[in-house]
Amino acid sequence: MLRINVVTIFPEFFAGPLSLSIPAKAAGTGGVAYNVIDLRTFTHDRHRTVDDYPFGGGPGMVMKPGPFFEAVESVQAKAPIVMLSPRGRRFSHADAVRFAAGTELTLLCGHYKDVDERVATHLATEELSLGDFVLSGGEPAALAIIDAIVRLLPGAMSDLESARTDSFFDRGISAPSYTRPAEYRGFTVPDVLVGGDHAKVAAWRDDQSLQRTREAEARDRAAWLAREETIAAREAAIAAMERLQAAKALKKAKAKAAKERARARAARAAE
Repeated sequence: MLRINVVTIFPEFFAGPLSLSIPAKAAGTGGVAYNVIDLRTFTHDRHRTVDDYPFGGGPGMVMKPGPFFEAVESVQAKAPIVMLSPRGRRFSHADAVRFAAGTELTLLCGHYKDVDERVATHLATEELSLGDFVLSGGEPAALAIIDAIVRLLPGAMSDLESARTDSFFDRGISAPSYTRPAEYRGFTVPDVLVGGDHAKVAAWRDDQSLQRTREAEARDRAAWLAREETIAAREAAIAAMERLQAAKALKKAKAKAAKERARARAARAAE
């Protein structure tokens, strides 16, 4: 059995989703047990405070390290302990397979502006993200990751072959799917799918999968190049700012040196 611990300040967020569909079925067949931990249980003030102002100033609030450490220690959690963060490596199907093959997983849900860095560096064993965007908290990301994992567990899906033909399951992007009716509002199903030739259907699906995978990879490459250009422009702007600051510092140093020389000359003239 896989035990999934979820550390959050909103335990009620998980009550509905984990009681429905595949997550509920996976738990019902004994493949997974969910342990949702209320972070506020591990606070020590009457207001149950989990956040504080950031050292060094700045906007927003930062979640305190203590409650996270105590929550994880309370269940004697073992690795992997995952901090959900936009700074993390992007979660993939390979991660879902890795976690599904394990016996325990702990997900740490942040909130507010940030989580104290000591949670990421000294408690979590890895940081994961759903993508290059920011959510209001780690809870939606945790649900997405849980769903991706538990559907791979034995007994979670009545048709395991359906999962094996999904995108990213030992393959690239899956082929498009169609169902009845064969014609809807003038839009028709490809002839090969209704012709009854299973070999041709398999070949068509392989071709469509390859084509869609190549298109997705091309989009990823384009996005990567655009990101590299943005980074290069940002680095050029930083370098220009550093040159400006260096020039200002040099000018200031020269002005200071000139003043000191002028004072020295004035002192010698007064002797």
